[in-house]
Amino acid sequence: MTATMKLICVKSAGMACVFLLAAACARGAERPQLVAVEKVSGSLGFYDLDGKRLADVKLGLHPHEAVFSPDKRYLYVTDNGILWMTDPGAGENTISIVDLAARKRVGVIDLGSNRRPHGIDVDPATGHLAVTVENPSGLLLVDPASRTVLRRYDTHGQAPHIVLLGPGAKTGYVSNDRTGDVAVIDMKSGSVVTIPLGARPQGEAFSRDGKSLYVTLMGAAAIAVIDLSSNRRTGTIQTGEGPCRIAVSPDGKTLVYALQAGHAVGFADVATLNETKRLPLSGPPVSLTLSADRTMAYSSVQEQDKVYVVSLARQEIVKVLEFPKGAGSDPVLPLP
Repeated sequence: MTATMKLICVKSAGMACVFLLAAACARGAERPQLVAVEKVSGSLGFYDLDGKRLADVKLGLHPHEAVFSPDKRYLYVTDNGILWMTDPGAGENTISIVDLAARKRVGVIDLGSNRRPHGIDVDPATGHLAVTVENPSGLLLVDPASRTVLRRYDTHGQAPHIVLLGPGAKTGYVSNDRTGDVAVIDMKSGSVVTIPLGARPQGEAFSRDGKSLYVTLMGAAAIAVIDLSSNRRTGTIQTGEGPCRIAVSPDGKTLVYALQAGHAVGFADVATLNETKRLPLSGPPVSLTLSADRTMAYSSVQEQDKVYVVSLARQEIVKVLEFPKGAGSDPVLPLP
């Protein structure tokens, strides 16, 4: 309690003190629990679980994807510079570093001639970042501590989109949107194996046992299943139109994914490789991420500034968050 608050307590009948303490507690309880990469406004929004905006941080032009540092102190956001990946333009060449506690952009990583950064993942051991770039197409290894590009990899494809690092960050899995394949990159030697998949591979998720990779095929209304021991496609799940982002339920039995062209969130059974349910949305979702406990999915309808909160267990929409007009949120991430 501050000196001023103590003085008020002394001079009052006690009710003022109770009121001030309650107000202070309420202000302290207003801490953000979600962050949203707002692609249209070029901001990082801080929100509570009801969608109340508590703070924002200005980023670069049209940010797309983000990942936490291993210690969860920072968020690294790719400043792509282009709203839609199919749009022409040189794009930007930076990664924003946001201090989450301070709610402040504290640094920028200059990628030099590597422009339109998009997908991003982090090596939990070294803190190094794997970042896809669309102009020219490639994969970068970036050290955020020195803010330098350590290495550039050829993905043997065009318009690399999402990247996931495998166990020990020894392998990078990159979805090449324009050439319809996934590049399996040895992060030490730089050698590449490409796996043909079909039209516009984008979102990626590992199976719970780490033996398979699920890849959404936005142009084929399907999800490809890749066996990681052989780097071969072993299955296909037919879905609604435009699957773009994907996640796996905590028990590993169910896939949940955003259907951008289908204006829905879909569910599929891993054992049978069949789509089991679709939840209609009010517009095209561009993202799908999971809550910290992996029981809820957040799916953003960017053009309407809405975020749908979906229960994985009940497979139903439990809440719709209304974000500020013009924010254009893409991924929504739970704060640690």
